[in-house]
Amino acid sequence: MNYSCDELFDELPAKKVAIIGSAQEPACDFLQAGLRRQGCKVSRYDALDGLGRTEFDQFSLMFVVVGSLPARSLYAQVEALTRRARNLSVIPVVEYADQERAAALLEIGCVDYLLSPFSEAQLAALLRRQVCAETAQESFVSCSQAGRRLLAMAQRVSLTRAPILITGETGTGKELMARYIHRFSASPDAPFIAVNCAAIPEQMLESILFGHEKGAFTGAVSAQPGKFELANGGTLLLDEIGELPLGLQAKLLRVLQEQRVERLGGRREIELNVRIIAATNRDLQQEVAEGRFRADLMFRLDVLPLHISPLRERKEDVLPLARRFIGKYAPQEAHDELLTEDACRALLQHDWPGNARELENTVQRALVLRNGLFIQPQDLGLAVPAAASVRVEKPLTLAAENGKAALRASGKWAEYQHVIDTIRRFDGHKTKAAASLGMTSRALRYRLNAMREQGIELNF
Repeated sequence: MNYSCDELFDELPAKKVAIIGSAQEPACDFLQAGLRRQGCKVSRYDALDGLGRTEFDQFSLMFVVVGSLPARSLYAQVEALTRRARNLSVIPVVEYADQERAAALLEIGCVDYLLSPFSEAQLAALLRRQVCAETAQESFVSCSQAGRRLLAMAQRVSLTRAPILITGETGTGKELMARYIHRFSASPDAPFIAVNCAAIPEQMLESILFGHEKGAFTGAVSAQPGKFELANGGTLLLDEIGELPLGLQAKLLRVLQEQRVERLGGRREIELNVRIIAATNRDLQQEVAEGRFRADLMFRLDVLPLHISPLRERKEDVLPLARRFIGKYAPQEAHDELLTEDACRALLQHDWPGNARELENTVQRALVLRNGLFIQPQDLGLAVPAAASVRVEKPLTLAAENGKAALRASGKWAEYQHVIDTIRRFDGHKTKAAASLGMTSRALRYRLNAMREQGIELNF
């Protein structure tokens, strides 16, 4: 049975909420009183230095009243907490002048922020958004900071009816993200209709999208509504939009502009109230440049862009996803214990060119072909990863060197590895990595260029 967010909010047990902030902050008292009136069980902590406590794992929601807290320790500790407590949603409470801090905290894993002063209605709306997010997430795993930032952005864009363009490689979960946006913002009975533009023959696609009247063409023995009509009041996902033929692109653009559709062979225009989500694994700007996609349609669709990073850039999501798939295909087994340490290591070393879809197929195959109770590396059937994609490899000429020259070269390669590890630790965010390395962004850029000239493959 489906419930609205308000019904879910009323039905769920009281949320356990933590507040972190200075005792002198007036926002803390107002926040605590408001949360209790909303039925939350509130625990309050006066010092940010307590963020390492294990008891925070028991909370589902934490408000951090930023106030006069020092930025450096605030960012470091909040980032460490979001990495450790995967199920905890951290929400900074900031004043208008501190919104830059809120933006920085959203970058490192916070899911929302509350602008102070705030009303109790705003607080209640935020709590309801969190309930919607928890119920909408379903199978979209987002343990990595990149994944958490993506879901936070998805929540914000879902509050408008403007078109959304989801991009990402094949198998990253673009349809899952579209369903997440739909469940987060739509009423329980609103339809979700998905059309794969690449899987339907061109001569049928127009009729499937727009519908047709009886006798509109040979074989049209009865009138049929199109996908736009069926999605009225809900969401229409146009998957693989980059495959849409040019002739249909012009007709789609008109429908999006006019918010009306006319069936083939019909004379009556049908009013539409549909959220449009388009998804593609292609670079639409490149498609436009090469004349395969209309620029005006791209601008119409690309109002609110969402990009899903490939799984090789979200390594923290690999094992949680694998365990989710084990739970899906072997629900009777303890999915948290089925993977051996060596199997986990093999999963993390693989680059996953097929992304989550490849990972799902790998786990399903391993469950069938495993020898014994546990999943071993050989059960996964993964190719041995290229050394360059896991560690920086020294060139063969280094082995022939000796003495001080070899020592200097070894130090250089260790330095290169440290640079790569730091950038990966910040999920590819080079500005933050440069700050952590004690250099400017320009210096880091020069260093990366030098590494590429040494033949090092950099896949971020």
